[in-house]
Amino acid sequence: MAVSRRSFIRIAGSSAVILAAGAAGIGGFAVTRAPEAARRPWQVAGQGYADPRMRALSYAILAPNPHNRQPWLVDLAQADTVMLYCDRTRLLPETDPFNRQILIGLGCFLELLAIAAAQDGYQATIVPFPDGVPGTQLDDRPVARIDFRRSDLVKPDPLFAQILNRRSNKKPYDTSLTVPAAELAAIAATTGPTATVRTTADADMVRELRALTWQAHETEVMTPRTYMESVRLMRIGKAEIDASPDGIDIGGAFPDAMNLLGVLNRETIADPASTAFEQGMAMYRDIMGSAMAYVWITTKGNSRTEQLAAGRAWVRLNLVATGRGVAVHPVSQALQEFDEMSGLFDRLHALLAGEDGGRIQMLGRLGYAARPEPSLRWPLATRVKTA
Repeated sequence: MAVSRRSFIRIAGSSAVILAAGAAGIGGFAVTRAPEAARRPWQVAGQGYADPRMRALSYAILAPNPHNRQPWLVDLAQADTVMLYCDRTRLLPETDPFNRQILIGLGCFLELLAIAAAQDGYQATIVPFPDGVPGTQLDDRPVARIDFRRSDLVKPDPLFAQILNRRSNKKPYDTSLTVPAAELAAIAATTGPTATVRTTADADMVRELRALTWQAHETEVMTPRTYMESVRLMRIGKAEIDASPDGIDIGGAFPDAMNLLGVLNRETIADPASTAFEQGMAMYRDIMGSAMAYVWITTKGNSRTEQLAAGRAWVRLNLVATGRGVAVHPVSQALQEFDEMSGLFDRLHALLAGEDGGRIQMLGRLGYAARPEPSLRWPLATRVKTA
């Protein structure tokens, strides 16, 4: 799941070179650095589509997903039907060895698709894994079949209004602002029949989760194969970002200038001995330490259908939080299933799963911060197999 890595890497690159960038006189340079093409799908969602499936899909592709891999691939060959597949070239084998996080991202996609379809008066009936449920690895069979049917009984979902506003907000949160109980209750009310949403702002619990989530981030970054999975997915500077609008974007005037000067690149970012790396880790610790509350999703088991349901619940709670002005940032590194993370995985479950047990599927920090720019997205046409 793309996560806090984007902010961490941006900070790691820019903080070490900000003075040099300022001395270079790049004030005018800044205005040309916005990756406009990579953000265009947010601007054109819902526009110019005669086919209601395409209109709904133009919103669905804005769903949150791990490492911003955008693993969705759809086939529209059947009338009034969308067949959803996982693009298996976009998996994360090191941090997500069983494709659980990728499937949660696909669940987010399905929920936005259903919400957008209802806005136009269409019932989107979702049938998970119509050709069979995959095992430990996703395969070439469809993840879901979605049947579109016009119905006067379909009511628009009020959460549709928040789709274009939703962000995974990886900024430091304002530690002077607590998250009121009423806001936490509204977010927790997104609990469904399969996925349970819980929240906490208890001071002792928040303190413990701040420490645990930092340790999980540190474990992922200090494990070479998992960290390098992120490094390989970095898009450094406007040209790379617009050319490949996925993965972890390192954009903005200062990082872009340093990249053009040869100071900021994958080699320097990957070096744990570099000043930039050390500063980035210190600043990321501050980001994790600014959590004011937490939200998590639990399912009874860990089936593929439950993973999809967790994704649908995750994006709904994001939309609810967005409408109430609460920032959400996924910090689920402790839930990753590689060997070095197992101790923290167990600690998190002991802390949050409770007496009833179950599988924690997602964890996020809550608080207040200015809304960031939207994430990168591939144009819808690149995600459609047959139109």
